[in-house]
Amino acid sequence: MEKFSIRVNIAERYYPLKIERSDEEKVRRAVKLINEKVLNYKQHYGDKDAQDWLAMVCMFFAIREVAENEQNQSFSKAINGLQDLDKKLSEYLDYVTEK
Repeated sequence: MEKFSIRVNIAERYYPLKIERSDEEKVRRAVKLINEKVLNYKQHYGDKDAQDWLAMVCMFFAIREVAENEQNQSFSKAINGLQDLDKKLSEYLDYVTEK
């Protein structure tokens, strides 16, 4: 796919990006979410500067990502356990029906 250029405003600074057209909506929603978080931290910690607010936003999203990954790993373990149980039950039922 052909990439195209957009400019996004994050914390009152503009950044040029080359993205797939199909990703534009996701990128713009992400930028909006970042700016909302920056504004939230700015309102609560007005004595800091933009770099501090952005660092806090990065920490917020990193914590959320780590928690989500841990949840996904737990979910994967549960699915693997259920698949093992299904296999054992199938083997048992095959054994019982053979007799």
